Amino acid sequence: MPACCEEDHPVVFATEVEAQREIADNQLIRIQQFLDGQRDFDDAITTDEFVLPVDVLLDGSITVESGRVYGKQQ
Repeated sequence: MPACCEEDHPVVFATEVEAQREIADNQLIRIQQFLDGQRDFDDAITTDEFVLPVDVLLDGSITVESGRVYGKQQ
């Protein structure tokens, strides 16, 4: 399953395109904040979000390719 990282944990999406659209939407918000004078340019165009493949286990925890395991999300 695809996910994008937000803050300190992955957010799981049904498809890769859905995850990519979430990142694009967040980027558009940041650019609009720049246009509104709420962010500087470099901050608005820089993102640390990315799509990565994950496995969701039966208990709801998430594992990523590196082997890191995230606990069940509430």
